[in-house]
Amino acid sequence: MRGFVFPGQGSQQVGMGQELAEAESVAREVFDEADEALGESLSGLCWGGPESDLQLTANTQPAILTTSVAALRVLQQAGHEPQVVAGHSLGEYSALVACGSLAFADAVRLVRRRGQLMQEAVPVGVGAMAAILGLDDAAVRDVVDASRGDEVLDVANLNAPGQTVIAGHASAVERANEKAQEAGARRAVLLPVSAPFHCPLMQPAREGLLPMLEATEFADPRVPIVVNVDAAPVKTGDEARDALVRQIESPVRWVESIEHIVEQGTTDFVEVGPGGVLRGLIRRIHKGAKVLPMSAPADLEKIAG
Repeated sequence: MRGFVFPGQGSQQVGMGQELAEAESVAREVFDEADEALGESLSGLCWGGPESDLQLTANTQPAILTTSVAALRVLQQAGHEPQVVAGHSLGEYSALVACGSLAFADAVRLVRRRGQLMQEAVPVGVGAMAAILGLDDAAVRDVVDASRGDEVLDVANLNAPGQTVIAGHASAVERANEKAQEAGARRAVLLPVSAPFHCPLMQPAREGLLPMLEATEFADPRVPIVVNVDAAPVKTGDEARDALVRQIESPVRWVESIEHIVEQGTTDFVEVGPGGVLRGLIRRIHKGAKVLPMSAPADLEKIAG
């Protein structure tokens, strides 16, 4: 069995998707559709930057989604379909397009608004995120509990064994970094992000996006999609929508999601979209997993082989 996995924020880079769009008309059509849906040249931003604009959350999210779906369409045109899909945070929107639950144009508009709301939810400098490396999940949770005080601090991403991300008020994150190193963490590193994603500080973003999600049609998935918030598949469009609502301020349970997919018999993955973050994480979660990239025309030959 083969699973398609889709990257989230942090995988962006100027030039992403350009080679695919120049080689494959089906990929170019995806960028054209995104430009039309947003009423601006998202393709120009993806391919020419400037990088400072691409790094803005409201731009990053639709840019990664569009690049991922362009790669997906090239795969599908070549006859490759997944038996299961999952996406990391933002990547869940790409996965919903892949399984037929969400129309691409709707997804682009949703993630543009999602990015805006997540950026606006917390003033710059008030929140932070940090990666804790070298501690198990239980130890990180102990550090978080000991560091929270009367501020917001929570586990945000359970990415791989020994790699957990925390988020919350900046001062609480700083306290946790110190305590994590005292507890034996290999590293505790502040992340270069503009807001503290996947923690209760994102409640305004959840509330802001809810009306738009409720007004958007979600079909029942054609293939299983394992969602971040439950690390389990959803069966209906309504369940898929609800998972996106809850996802905004809840942890990304990536380790459990991949473990579930592997338990169902999938050890062959394709990372569909820019970057290679998920390949590294999946190989750490399941040592025997085969994970191939799909972001450029040459990748298609390896997948077919």
